[in-house]
Amino acid sequence: MAQLEILEFPDPRLRTVATPVEEVDDSVRQLIDDMFETMYSCPGIGLAASQVNVHKQIVVIDVSEDQSEPLVFINPEITVLDEELFSYDEGCLSIPGFYESVERPKHIIVKALDRHGEEFEMRPEGLLAVCIQHEMDHLAGKLFVDYVSPVKRQRIRKKLEKQQRIRA
Repeated sequence: MAQLEILEFPDPRLRTVATPVEEVDDSVRQLIDDMFETMYSCPGIGLAASQVNVHKQIVVIDVSEDQSEPLVFINPEITVLDEELFSYDEGCLSIPGFYESVERPKHIIVKALDRHGEEFEMRPEGLLAVCIQHEMDHLAGKLFVDYVSPVKRQRIRKKLEKQQRIRA
């Protein structure tokens, strides 16, 4: 396994729309393993392949306290069950150090393939539902800062660009 480089906002590659995975093979499973290693080392609870510059529809998530419930979503699709929204303070490995309140649908169904290419469906709630929607936004080239005001987004952009210059 290997730790992968996570793209950081405002990197334009984060805006690339991911394409479906054609076949779940050993190379996809290796990417999934590398994504989990990367996510756990940060530490994070979700990572989309787009964040590691692989623009395929793959998401890994583990919202457990002890990293014991890894979930894989390949070619995920969401159905919103009702329009009720709830707000959650979201963070992102591609936008380190920033948290903003985002409203998302409360009740969803997600259908996807697992790491073996088997189809499954679930009705997540709470943090897991938020995380799935957040990571699926990455697959569509969208970031949680797109939900905040342009002024806040610009402030975050400037701070991250300054941090990136200091590290370079």
